[in-house]
Amino acid sequence: MNSVATEKKPDTNVKTALRVIEIIEVFARETKPLSLSELARHLDAPVSSCLALLRTLASLGYVYEAGRRQGYYPTGRLLAMAQRISKADPILEKVLPSLEELRDTTSETVVFAKLDLMNNRVVYLDVLASPHPISYVAVAGSQKDMHANSLGKALLSTLTADERKKLLSGRKLQAYNARTLVTLDAIEADIEASRERGWFANLGESMTDVGALAWPLKVSGNDYAISIAGPLYRIESSLEDHAKKLRVACRFMEQNI
Repeated sequence: MNSVATEKKPDTNVKTALRVIEIIEVFARETKPLSLSELARHLDAPVSSCLALLRTLASLGYVYEAGRRQGYYPTGRLLAMAQRISKADPILEKVLPSLEELRDTTSETVVFAKLDLMNNRVVYLDVLASPHPISYVAVAGSQKDMHANSLGKALLSTLTADERKKLLSGRKLQAYNARTLVTLDAIEADIEASRERGWFANLGESMTDVGALAWPLKVSGNDYAISIAGPLYRIESSLEDHAKKLRVACRFMEQNI
């Protein structure tokens, strides 16, 4: 009886870890000190649970109390740890100069991504923001559907047709709008056409006013992809030029990293 109960007991460690990440994301979104009750409301969690987590994070130096009844806020420790981790990334460190050059020559947002096969999603590993005031905005760590994303299509093209079918079948592909491709046949045809023309595109398929083109590359034996993204009208007017610069950048990285 006890063993059955133990097997059904939720994994509290996983839940606690998830809650800590959610706390960080709340502060990143709100960008201001939050009281205990405000944080609990944002997390839809009991005040007692939030208090225990805040006390633990405070004891480790990750959050501090801004002042009496002024709420809690993260310290610089979190940023310092994140920067140390990012600087030591063996792949990002190598590709960053080329990504920066691509961003500077196109003046659009550049994204470096990989497939997350555990969750069947595209994960953004790095995002270099466009200098334009009106631009595509994303953050590293974002996850996107493969079928409605230029990076996803580029990465799917590195797999065999059978591997793509296994990844995409058995679940409903979300239609964000009328342009979204939601059948395996349509996706296969688009991948073949994209290979021939020299770029994989998302022209308003997930967000109607956003466009992106992408191309895959292999670094250290692993498949990645890079995209150039921005307002749809700017991307569509520069497709050929951006695609050429993108392929050159990918080829350079493959040959020199």
